[in-house]
Amino acid sequence: MSLTESHPQPGAAAHREIPGPAGLPVLGSMLDLRRDSLATFLGAQREHGDVIRLEAGPPGLRSVFYALFAPEGVQQVLASQAANFRKDHPLYEEVRQSFGNGLLTSQDADYLRQRRLVQPLFTKRRVDGYASAVTTEAGTLADRWHTARDQTVDLVPEMNRLALRTVSRILFGVDAEQAVAAIHRCLPVINAYVVQRAYVPVKLPRHWPTPANLRARAATDELNAVCDNVIAERRAAGTDVAEGDDLLSLLSAAGNDEDGSLDATEIREQVLIFLLAGHETTATSLAFTLHLLARHPDEQAAVRAEIDRVLGGRTPTAADLDRLPRLTRALKEAMRLYPAAPVVSRRAVAATEIGGYRIPAGADVVVSPWVTHRNPALWPDPERFDPDRFTPEREAERHRYAWFPFGGGPRACIGQHFSMLESVLALAVLLRAYELEAVDEEVPVAAGITLQATGPARVRLRPRAGSGGGAGE
Repeated sequence: MSLTESHPQPGAAAHREIPGPAGLPVLGSMLDLRRDSLATFLGAQREHGDVIRLEAGPPGLRSVFYALFAPEGVQQVLASQAANFRKDHPLYEEVRQSFGNGLLTSQDADYLRQRRLVQPLFTKRRVDGYASAVTTEAGTLADRWHTARDQTVDLVPEMNRLALRTVSRILFGVDAEQAVAAIHRCLPVINAYVVQRAYVPVKLPRHWPTPANLRARAATDELNAVCDNVIAERRAAGTDVAEGDDLLSLLSAAGNDEDGSLDATEIREQVLIFLLAGHETTATSLAFTLHLLARHPDEQAAVRAEIDRVLGGRTPTAADLDRLPRLTRALKEAMRLYPAAPVVSRRAVAATEIGGYRIPAGADVVVSPWVTHRNPALWPDPERFDPDRFTPEREAERHRYAWFPFGGGPRACIGQHFSMLESVLALAVLLRAYELEAVDEEVPVAAGITLQATGPARVRLRPRAGSGGGAGE
């Protein structure tokens, strides 16, 4: 049933059984969800509709949750009834324990205070000031690609490193280099640990000395030390951490009469959340945009013609963001097909009617950009790469929550303008320097904290005559 269909009479929702896959007699859908949760959700929507119920795990340890796929249901969860759907889901609790209580995981008064303190760091004017850091790192990568073995690179690790170097430079300023290696080493360990713990029926205490606990603790301690050491070294050198224009300095200086300021632990927790949310998501968008363009040479040529026309030989700036609409459409279409946050989890406080069904109080609820972005009623021929879906006219025709890679409502991603700016400028630098030819046609993916490529996304590079490979003059 689509949420756009007429609803039953009041009270009827309480008596309607929510459909869903039967799964196995003992384990329910647990094995399907572990094997490929995204395919399981997509198949359930195709077979059972836009409101489904799933069970996973053996009797006595079985978890039950509800998935909502239509834009109207997504809007209820993320926006119009956001206060009723909290971040009390086990995944957020695990993220909170590993990375601290930053903007991604905090709630209620803590969240509102943090948001007020951090919001000035993400104004358009402030974010536009980071454009040179983006183009510098993208230009360095373009230069390095000239030495690529067999002129072939795997976009997944390449974009991960580019996004990590960029967000580290913006967070730490001159101290970025010392942080990159530790972050690159530690984040995957912690991410895997968080996801594994979030979805097992029985969790061993974190303080038990199991191999997994010990690995995660060592990675967490090292990551915490990176942030602490940057601040300590600046102070030892006699440099006030609040005098710079990197995000760490701005966080240190943030404050107002109502909310006070962030203490050292809060600053570190915000930095860790920015590292987690600010590089993996952008890396995913960059890698899949480039790979999709490599698979579609005509669209790649059209995007490059726009870049050449707008930029000529100069370095792109923040002012060019609105001058590259075709490139932006290609990015948005890649984010439709490969949303960096493919599944978003919440927990219902009170019983709620959604799409003619009653979602009980205390229920775990998920919405899924991965599924909603593939609904053929919203996106004809949904697996086809078609950037023209994002012309202004076609965007205006769609429901606001037919496309929601940045979430929505009061908890929408605070860094979405930064993500779009970074992505468009980095893509412009790389596509001006190289033509790309796909080596791998399909890239397998899986859902973690963010969307994870589980196979390579290799492309063959052809340097363009006179490009120089870098960010330009």
